[in-house]
Amino acid sequence: MSVRKRINVIRRTLMHRLTRSMGQSSLPEHRVERAETIRSVLVCRPNHRLGNQLLTTPLIQDLAVQFPACRIDLFVKGGLGPVLFSHHKNVGSIIALPKKTFRHLIRYLGGWIRLRRKHYDLAINVIEYSSSGKIATRMAQARHKCFGGLTDAQRQKHADANHVAKQPVYAVRDYLSALGFPITPLPVPPLSLELTSQELDTGKALLQELVPGEGKTICLFTYATGEKCFPGSWWHGLYRELQEKFPGYRIIEVLPKENISMIDFQAPTFYSQDIRQIGALIAQTAVFIGADSGMMHLASAVHLPVIGLFSVTNPEAYGPYGFGSIAITIEEDRTTAVLNALTSILEMSGSPGSHKQP
Repeated sequence: MSVRKRINVIRRTLMHRLTRSMGQSSLPEHRVERAETIRSVLVCRPNHRLGNQLLTTPLIQDLAVQFPACRIDLFVKGGLGPVLFSHHKNVGSIIALPKKTFRHLIRYLGGWIRLRRKHYDLAINVIEYSSSGKIATRMAQARHKCFGGLTDAQRQKHADANHVAKQPVYAVRDYLSALGFPITPLPVPPLSLELTSQELDTGKALLQELVPGEGKTICLFTYATGEKCFPGSWWHGLYRELQEKFPGYRIIEVLPKENISMIDFQAPTFYSQDIRQIGALIAQTAVFIGADSGMMHLASAVHLPVIGLFSVTNPEAYGPYGFGSIAITIEEDRTTAVLNALTSILEMSGSPGSHKQP
């Protein structure tokens, strides 16, 4: 383990110990009985990863439904925030801590100072085990503070509450209900990148340039970080079977920023560092197949059927949902399960790029 990784492990351990007792959502005397009571909200998710930020979009959408006139500020990390949330109409300011804390210490401290300058009606810690999220929520000047997390009784009430995108929605709803607010009991929204029609047209043109002609397209993402990444031999086997059993479909591969292909670039490949451009292209395909990764969540966020492949992470917590998506745990060589799931999705799907309701 490198020195930097050891420092991060020590830092996380220390922060968890310091914030272990922090996180009791406050229930002040002021009740929330009308939507007009909540006009400014702070959502705290200081994490730089693509997937973790996209997983906050269901909460942002739900807040916009419950409080249509509210302004939602975000406390995040890294440079993705303005890109991912640019078309969420209720999102206002984005306070972004730098990804590299010690390299940009002045900017890092400045982010925390900005956090203290504003006043909010409601501050929310998205993930209950996030130490920095708890601290940000505690520091925020807000009348109401929801630190996230659910009791055992609340988890029993919400069958899918283990999902990291859904749990914050349920936690905030239950918190507001305790304050007297009449919650609109709608299904938890899906992840959403909020692509514009112009972006979708660009994605269509990019796909046509990559694989000219008519026909549906299967999109592969063969990379993932660490142990979540399946070996090249597994992907080569799946790719051969896709070619044999789905000869009428084009197959493309979206590449990661590392420009790595686990099938050795055999399929037409698309590389870009523009997240919205990647999402727009994926949105024009018929189905996405990939391991648990930020790109898998991006495919979910453009409202595409997703086959999520899991090995070390929990599909109940991170699996794609909505739009016919399926999570599969790959214990050994379970390409058959992937092929069966793909058959089911393709039989039910409409035209490429169609955005179905979950």
